[in-house]
Amino acid sequence: MNILKFFTAGSVDDGKSTLIGRLLYDTGSILVDQLEALQNSNRKNDDGSIDLAILTDGLRAEREQGITIDVAYKYFQTGKRKFIIADTPGHIQYTRNMVTGASTANLAIILIDARNGVVEQTIRHSYLVSLLGVSHVVICINKMDMEGYSEEVYHNITEKYKTLLAANLKLNDVTFIPVSALKGDNIVHLSENMPWYKGTSLLDFLETVEVTGNQTSDYARMPVQWVIRPQTDELHDYRGYAGRILSGTFKVNDKVTVLPSASSSVISKIEVFDKAPEEVTAGMSVTLHLKDNIDISRGDVLVNSAYLPQRSQLIEADLCWMDNKPMDDTITYFLQHNSKLTKCKVREIMYKVNINTLEKEEAFEFKLNDIGRVVIKTADELAYDLYSENKANGSAILIDSRTNLTVGALMFRAIVE
Repeated sequence: MNILKFFTAGSVDDGKSTLIGRLLYDTGSILVDQLEALQNSNRKNDDGSIDLAILTDGLRAEREQGITIDVAYKYFQTGKRKFIIADTPGHIQYTRNMVTGASTANLAIILIDARNGVVEQTIRHSYLVSLLGVSHVVICINKMDMEGYSEEVYHNITEKYKTLLAANLKLNDVTFIPVSALKGDNIVHLSENMPWYKGTSLLDFLETVEVTGNQTSDYARMPVQWVIRPQTDELHDYRGYAGRILSGTFKVNDKVTVLPSASSSVISKIEVFDKAPEEVTAGMSVTLHLKDNIDISRGDVLVNSAYLPQRSQLIEADLCWMDNKPMDDTITYFLQHNSKLTKCKVREIMYKVNINTLEKEEAFEFKLNDIGRVVIKTADELAYDLYSENKANGSAILIDSRTNLTVGALMFRAIVE
């Protein structure tokens, strides 16, 4: 049974947490003690029914304010597939948390309140989804019950969103579903209240959408996190390189290159706990042994010699600014790229995106939630792939060297000559 990772996005009060709660409730994925807590909760809907949003509101501040602040992960499965759900915040103040939840997803569910239509956060989240390269997008027009299940309202919103798609949104696979998370219409079962809708329910779509496998199988990449040298009498000559495989596949006898030194060797043995498999793939934590003794340390990267990554100190990247303090291009930041930590500076701001029109504008600074493109100069050479070719090795974060706070997310787009 394969796994679908998806997340919810949209503006405040569009019903993201309620939609996830409805999915869990109507598929029987709620434990008995959770159900009792729901029934005993003081939070009820206006009609006296259970407030299903409680299932994902784990923080006290979330329960008190009735909004999502941090990312909440939920797990459930049906007879066809397993699911990992990230319930992300809608409030503009917590957009950075939404980016975190979206970064590893296969599919995005963007909710639009049928009463309000497309708003600024809808556009912002959609643009972020396009930047992150999420494979599938479902636009759920929610709260259809409050608009009398009107087909006209549904079509007006879908047409406006399609206009955005035709402008600057680069989303490939977009599906529209009219729903009511509160009442359960078209969530798990098709609704009798909208006979004009001829598509599938949300759950049917989630169960059947194709989850693409690793599209970067040739781009074998493993950042070294630890060099294992026990130096005991029993393991006197033991030298292993431990890390988590970002992408691709490594096999015994594969020729690999160590970057940035560019030294080459051949994999002599692979260890995964107490086993010695012939082949390991992306997502596995492994220890690799090489036939040659090479100077390798934490932050170096082992790669398939036939498919080498880019190597540069100047990188053009999309930037999502996540800090309350504006970006300062006069100071030095830390750039964390997998296990590699290096100093860097923002050398140039190429443009900033106007989130309302999606047009590129001249800019001299980045403030909270600004999105645009910059040129980064790093102190050390990075071995990276373009984000469009290999997400796992094509992204990084910026860290404020004064506070150690993560202030920006980067997606590498081009090498600067």
